[in-house]
Amino acid sequence: MEIMRLIVTGTVGAGKSTFIRSISEIEVVDTDTRATDETALLKQRTTVAFDFGRLQFGPNMALHLYGTPGQSRFDFMWDILIRKAHAYILLVAAHRPREFRNARQIVRFIEERVQVPMIIGLTHTDCPGAWSEEDVYVAIGYVDENNRPPLVKVNPTQENSVAEAVIALVQHSMQGCAV
Repeated sequence: MEIMRLIVTGTVGAGKSTFIRSISEIEVVDTDTRATDETALLKQRTTVAFDFGRLQFGPNMALHLYGTPGQSRFDFMWDILIRKAHAYILLVAAHRPREFRNARQIVRFIEERVQVPMIIGLTHTDCPGAWSEEDVYVAIGYVDENNRPPLVKVNPTQENSVAEAVIALVQHSMQGCAV
């Protein structure tokens, strides 16, 4: 059986766990616990190790989806999860510009360890104060228009939207485009 390992990463509250729950055909394995730091201002529970979901494509192909914690203090899990990944999607909440620097740090962290294809999933685009795609690109360090990963708008609560993002990630990965 062929297994493709996809990582769902991003900042706190960008929608990583919800993304995986929306598409996984199995009950998601998670390590959520009560948020006790500044994360509690955004949500009650947070991932402290990883989320795991699966999507089967016939008898010979499966996608394993691993969601990372958003807090940098858990970056050891980013390191563990990204090592065997085939590709990853960086979720960025378009309405929280104060977190764009953290998104840039996640990308830098991963790029220092592996060279695998990635795309950006822009969430919360319908919220007040949401930044445009162009502004988000620049804010997370992709100034050169010719050297940018694909960007997709995604609503982590909607299965169809998540499916489209996963398809975009798999297609980008299959093109062998490491950015």
